[in-house]
Amino acid sequence: MVSCKNRIRLLALLPISPFALAESPSNQQLDWATTFGSLIFVVAFILFLAWLLKRMRVPAMMNQGGLSIVRQLPVGTRERVVIVQAGEEQFLVGVTSQSVQLISKLETPLKQEEMNKSAFASAPFATQLTQILKKNDKH
Repeated sequence: MVSCKNRIRLLALLPISPFALAESPSNQQLDWATTFGSLIFVVAFILFLAWLLKRMRVPAMMNQGGLSIVRQLPVGTRERVVIVQAGEEQFLVGVTSQSVQLISKLETPLKQEEMNKSAFASAPFATQLTQILKKNDKH
């Protein structure tokens, strides 16, 4: 048999305190509730991040194979007119929730300066102001 002194030494070597082994059932229920609540929070947070990324329309990380959207203009709640660039050619395309239709091929593609000017005209005031201030700092 193990003496009382040796028992105390053995209990001191345990990684779990002897008091933790004698927890009441109410504390165990509280631990389960806390664990379950944390799990629900983490799942809800992941779903929120997925919804947020979908709303922000983050571009795909993979290679688009030479296709890019040059400009787009919303014309309804789910309808847009889009200029798509494929290689050196640009196409005007109508996009709805049900279909994508080619409207026409642009005879003269938009140049980079035209795209920058039109993007600058539709930018919010704060963006325009910071760009103007940056230009003035350079001079």
